[in-house]
Amino acid sequence: MPKPKRKRTFHFGRLLLVVALFLLVIAGGLAAYGYVSLQPAGNGNKEVEFEVAEGESFPSVLANLEKQGIIKNANVASLYAKLTHHNTHYAGVFLLNDNMSTEQVLAYLANPENIMDQSIRFTIPEGQWAKEIAANLSKQLPFTEKQILKLWNDEAYIKTLAKSYPFLDPAALSNPDLKVKLEGYLFPETYFIERDATLDEVTRMFLDQFKAVYDQYKTQFAQSGMDVEDIVTLASVIQFESGSTQDMKEISGVFHNRLDQNMKLESSVTVCYALYDQFDSPEDCETQYDIDSPYNTYQIEGLPAGPILNPGKDAIVAALEPNKNDYLFFVADIYNVKTNPGQVYYSSNYEDHQKLMEELHLVIE
Repeated sequence: MPKPKRKRTFHFGRLLLVVALFLLVIAGGLAAYGYVSLQPAGNGNKEVEFEVAEGESFPSVLANLEKQGIIKNANVASLYAKLTHHNTHYAGVFLLNDNMSTEQVLAYLANPENIMDQSIRFTIPEGQWAKEIAANLSKQLPFTEKQILKLWNDEAYIKTLAKSYPFLDPAALSNPDLKVKLEGYLFPETYFIERDATLDEVTRMFLDQFKAVYDQYKTQFAQSGMDVEDIVTLASVIQFESGSTQDMKEISGVFHNRLDQNMKLESSVTVCYALYDQFDSPEDCETQYDIDSPYNTYQIEGLPAGPILNPGKDAIVAALEPNKNDYLFFVADIYNVKTNPGQVYYSSNYEDHQKLMEELHLVIE
């Protein structure tokens, strides 16, 4: 007799186990993906002033956070917010960085105490050009670099400013050779500027700081025998030439001596400004002495056409109060030949100056 066939049993429990394991793997993968997506998007090197507009929707806020690199995934953040009830946000500007987790970012936006003051922190370093200041301003305020420079070159506007700022001479600033008429008066300082400030208000903030120095040294300005524009121009050259505040008054003495003796200033930093749009590196200033420009003090007598940057207080004081010396030349140890990095050496005659240049490897054979 043939053996009876064995019935195949359907192990339903085993199938459930397989399905459960499969779902568990998927859930684990999704959980891992979600966990990673909620971690910081960066390492803290990126800081963003993040603005939430009045009435902006939560999905829009999350999309912008992802776009600006503050969170990794807006969709995951949205799901997380629903599950944890972290979907409250306030309108305003918040300072965020990419080292914050999604949880931290959402909690930060949900606290109105974290809204920044409606102002920006703006710093003008000593020695910066007006066009650089305009470019940096345009990145933080709703003005283009072109709009800013146009106002700073507007003679009618400068005449209006001169009514409040007596150190501004509209006649001197009408010189057509000037690249930026307010160059030299945009005082180096850290400012807190309201985001809705007008360009006039911003400009006056810079001039107010210059006025504070001018008022403090008004007697010295009056006794200098030079126009304010000339003092500011000289101060700008001193600022550019000096590696430290300690050198400024000595270098000022050199320039005053050369001016008194009707010698050309022959300052390479004025060549930098003469190049202006063509300026690429400091080496250009040392090799293009023949450029035809009212700023090139190798070609013209006396001071350049106007300030070549915006000097700080120390440089202005140095221009007003030079050290009394008999030096006519100076050179810096830029190659550390004498093991004095940046040390400035002075000479009273060309022969000694040339010898120093050779010692410091600054003479091209």
